[in-house]
Amino acid sequence: MTDNDIAESLQNQVSQAIEKNEHLIVRAGGSKDFYGRSVEGNELNIAKHQGIINYEPTELVITARAGTPLKTIEKQLSDNNQMLAFEPPRFSNSATLGGTIACNLSGPRRAYSGAARDYVLGTKIINGKAEILSFGGEVMKNVAGYDVSRLMAGSMGTLAVLLEVSLKVVPRPETEITLVQNTNIKQALENLHHWSNQGLPITASCFHQGQLSIRLSGTEKTINTIQQSLGGEILSHSNSFWHSIKEQSHIFFDSKKTLWRISLASNSAVFSADKETLYEWGGALRWVKSDSIEDQISDSLNGHSTLFRSSSNRDKVFQVLPKSILQIHRHLKQAFDPHGIFNIGRMYPEI
Repeated sequence: MTDNDIAESLQNQVSQAIEKNEHLIVRAGGSKDFYGRSVEGNELNIAKHQGIINYEPTELVITARAGTPLKTIEKQLSDNNQMLAFEPPRFSNSATLGGTIACNLSGPRRAYSGAARDYVLGTKIINGKAEILSFGGEVMKNVAGYDVSRLMAGSMGTLAVLLEVSLKVVPRPETEITLVQNTNIKQALENLHHWSNQGLPITASCFHQGQLSIRLSGTEKTINTIQQSLGGEILSHSNSFWHSIKEQSHIFFDSKKTLWRISLASNSAVFSADKETLYEWGGALRWVKSDSIEDQISDSLNGHSTLFRSSSNRDKVFQVLPKSILQIHRHLKQAFDPHGIFNIGRMYPEI
């Protein structure tokens, strides 16, 4: 089948689902199946709709079909000394571009370079009326109203089926090193806040079990100067360390306990000692292994909690939305998927 045939086949499946009043589970490589609430329906698999459509290294833009393996895109960029700035996790070699954008998951660079949605320039989708629509393009634009392309990022397939995505890419840094300091979490957070105010070229940070790791990226001369002023030991296996954090293969994540992803102000109170916690993003992202912390996080720390991984409970994954925000979600769902066929309940029971 040609790429046009695959897109037409997907469109026909959506049309048939509308006619039969059936639900569809939008899926590709399945690397993020663990994320979000459980859903039921017939599978609409876009894995075969793959391939890089356009890549201009000098323009720092790549356009690819949604089923394209993420490793294929990263290999193409690496061959041209470029990369995806948001450092997306794969969690599996089957990870695709569409799943990456649909989940809007970003890696260690996110706090310093931006999220996945910040690099989306354009998309082609199939909406819930079985229409193929294109939004955005391959350049940055300032426009009024909804940026529909970026609206797809984080929607987890509940609004439309991604067919194509255009992304802004960035050059790889000339030099990178990781410094490790032995300290406590209070001092680590104070240091990170201080360094942030200084505008240092930090592109990743992690605190776990008394060790603060920071990655510096830039020119060799700049990095050498900053290294001398900050101190700490140079981590010899820097790339593999950050890969283990990004892909959750680090020993911290080797557990059957429920894993929570907590977003909150980096100067928020430190969790009690009995909580197993790994800090990222300057303290603004905390991974917590616990079976009972949801109320504590949302109420006392004014943060946002997500049940990231659980072997048993997937009914209440995302924190309850305020009524006004939930209403916006409902309006968007109605606009893009009026028949209610895509990934029903993947994020919230109401949508």
